[in-house]
Amino acid sequence: MTPEELRNLLHDQPVRRLHDLAQGRITHHFRMGKYRLIKALLSLPVEDRAAVAANLGSLAHRISLGSGSSQKPRLAGAYSDRTIPSPTPAPEVKPISEPATSVAALFEGIGVPPAEPFNPDDWQIEAIASLTTLDVIVSVPTGSGKTYVAIEATRQAIEADRTVIYTSPLKALSNTKLTEFSQIFGSDRVGILTGDRRDNPYAPVLIMTTEILRNLLYDAASGEIDIRLDTLGLVILDESQYLADPERGVVWEETIIFCPSQARLLLLSASIGNPEELATWISRIRPTPCHLIHHRNRSVPLRAGYLHPTGKLTPLFKTRDIPKGRPYALHPETKRLFAQYEEETLGPRYRH
Repeated sequence: MTPEELRNLLHDQPVRRLHDLAQGRITHHFRMGKYRLIKALLSLPVEDRAAVAANLGSLAHRISLGSGSSQKPRLAGAYSDRTIPSPTPAPEVKPISEPATSVAALFEGIGVPPAEPFNPDDWQIEAIASLTTLDVIVSVPTGSGKTYVAIEATRQAIEADRTVIYTSPLKALSNTKLTEFSQIFGSDRVGILTGDRRDNPYAPVLIMTTEILRNLLYDAASGEIDIRLDTLGLVILDESQYLADPERGVVWEETIIFCPSQARLLLLSASIGNPEELATWISRIRPTPCHLIHHRNRSVPLRAGYLHPTGKLTPLFKTRDIPKGRPYALHPETKRLFAQYEEETLGPRYRH
């Protein structure tokens, strides 16, 4: 069988059958679409391509001989024990009836919103109140208002004459928080400790990278006295999803383990995958129970656009905001541009 004949035969197969042929031969084949699967199968070593051709040739022969039989065809060779399932019909997706959104609507409302009175959400009030006696994890989407909880908790700690340490995984983020907190609490009350900067190191509010705090806790565990830890009342660990980082996650773990028992812990993140397990673990290793604040309601909805290589921008979906769940429908102009791009790059054979 020539490569062109094999290509044509592969193209005539359903995607599920191509995945059957790729299993054991192509890693991560389940992530590929039909075009990439065909390309990957054709790029296999000669002996593997021959086995694929043999499987397909045997299948075609069985189908031609047993077209009147009720028995399902089987792949030959390595796949002889696997019955090829009948193609299942695609689930019916009800189209969205409202008219498609426009590019102008996609960008509507972007910018600085008009000033309005601020009213904290119930979960923000709950988090701040819980910090008086409990450790707290706040796992909510980006833009929900985690920083408000950190600021109000810091304000309460300052009023109680306690030291606050705010940690972040990046020096750039630490510098940003220094500017933000200095504007809120005054530059004389805020200091920073990173590998590059050491300003006002005994201020009541200290901003540092998590590694710096871990080192301070190491020194305290070895007997070195640090008055900043003696008066420590609140430790804020921003971007706490770094606990899962293969290289730096141990820093967050050790910081939590060595954190003084008199200090409250506040963990902030928008992307902790297992916040319930994390709260349970902290409750087990620290004398103070850990309270979890967790929801997935976005205060700021997400929108999506498609930028064609020609520079044309269109909404990705018919709706302005990214639809939650299914059914969803692509924007008609986006579908047209997708088809045009496939026609130009892949040819008419692989359009569908």
